[in-house]
Amino acid sequence: MTVHTSESTHSLLDDIQGLSLGVFLAAIGLHMLTTLGLITGQTAGIAVIISYLSGYSFGVVFFLVNLPFYVLAWRRLGKSFTIKSLISVTLLSILTEIIPMGMVFTYLDPLLGAMTFGALTGVALLVLFRHNGSLGGLGVVALLIQDTTGFRAGWVQLIFDVCLFGLAFFLFDPVLVFYSLLGAVVINLMIAINHRRDRYVAR
Repeated sequence: MTVHTSESTHSLLDDIQGLSLGVFLAAIGLHMLTTLGLITGQTAGIAVIISYLSGYSFGVVFFLVNLPFYVLAWRRLGKSFTIKSLISVTLLSILTEIIPMGMVFTYLDPLLGAMTFGALTGVALLVLFRHNGSLGGLGVVALLIQDTTGFRAGWVQLIFDVCLFGLAFFLFDPVLVFYSLLGAVVINLMIAINHRRDRYVAR
């Protein structure tokens, strides 16, 4: 494995393709998740739960839930990170409304769907992080904690997810919540193991 020893810079084209790919993978993963009636963690999990309980569109709820976090991102993580995260969240909100029109699952095994969702979303977040972006919300808080304390972003998100899923067991079918939890574990383990600034320092 190559370890980067000097900082390099992503070009605008690098960022466009990286952020676009990350958001696209995340949108497909979320489509699989909501098709199965599963939930996830972090800010997206909050938005999914609100969407299920209220009947409002996930895309709209996700966009609104993220708004308060942009202030924190702007003050602590910088203009570039905030703008990239805002663009990513907006694009994801749009894609989650469009993708179901062209991708319909006649059958999707819950276990396979949950694990595939976790893998797609884990890769998506790693791509976004490496292009100095995120899907907003708790991802911003997790990255801030990692940058200031060294405590891995993945573990921060995993702790929150444990609390969120604990609540979900009282609101939804426990079997579906269990499958959902497996997907969330895949996401967070991928981030905890792979997201290290000493291995990838390009911005």
